[in-house]
Amino acid sequence: MSEEISFEVDGGTVAALDHGGAGHPVLLVHGSGHNAAAWEAVVAGLLPRHRVIAVDLRGHGHSTAESKNAEQYWRDLAVVVAASGWESPLLVGHSTGGYAVTAVTAAGLVEPSGICIIDGLVLDDRQTASRTLGQFRTPQAAEELRRTFGYGRRFDAAQRDAWVEEQAAGAATDWLNAGADPELVRAVGARSFLSDGGGVFTRRPTTEEIAATTTAPPDAPVYPSIDVYERITCPMTIVLARHGFYADRRDKITAIVQTAPQRRLVEIASGHNIVMTHPQELTAAITAMTT
Repeated sequence: MSEEISFEVDGGTVAALDHGGAGHPVLLVHGSGHNAAAWEAVVAGLLPRHRVIAVDLRGHGHSTAESKNAEQYWRDLAVVVAASGWESPLLVGHSTGGYAVTAVTAAGLVEPSGICIIDGLVLDDRQTASRTLGQFRTPQAAEELRRTFGYGRRFDAAQRDAWVEEQAAGAATDWLNAGADPELVRAVGARSFLSDGGGVFTRRPTTEEIAATTTAPPDAPVYPSIDVYERITCPMTIVLARHGFYADRRDKITAIVQTAPQRRLVEIASGHNIVMTHPQELTAAITAMTT
């Protein structure tokens, strides 16, 4: 049975689901717009042989802390690992979470046994990455995120529940969730709201949160660009969705894998949301890193 836990961080708390288990510790980190509930089917395959915690990044799920800059959300992972008393955990991240586990390792804040990056890569040089990130900070981008994912929308309880049910009902045909268990989609949707205490619920993250996390200083030692992988010395598995966001950049990903020992590329015939649509295949890739 999972337990709701939280960690004190700068600006509030980071929430998490402690799933228990024994054996090698594994920290699961979701992507933008998701939360700790996204990992439920994967957790089932990791227990009881692994000690598992799934975290809500700041600005997501039940976490009260919000991002004021581009580094806080991944630096928080070091707080979670230290507070859990873990040494050399396996860090597993999907999408934005894939960069988060990469960055906290590259910064030397955590020394993991390995990192598993699930369709969450940074493949451009700094100049190109800076231009790409800037596209997420325009009013047009904010409106598109609100329209497509509901980011930052505010609902009363009835509207929130209707939105969650709409997401679950559309799981079979939705481009992102097709193939996912509707109950899992429902759980993630329900956890993606935070109440203001007065009956208003905000769909997280907000567009302001997206803007903050995409405003990294170009001269930062750890930056969301391809050079970050030069800082990774631990074992690294990249899980590539064959129909995901990076499918047409396989050659560059292969080159990253080949530049250092103990790196591995695993391909899954999936769209971007591997965590929720192909949990069994993903679990096999994760457990291979701890066997």
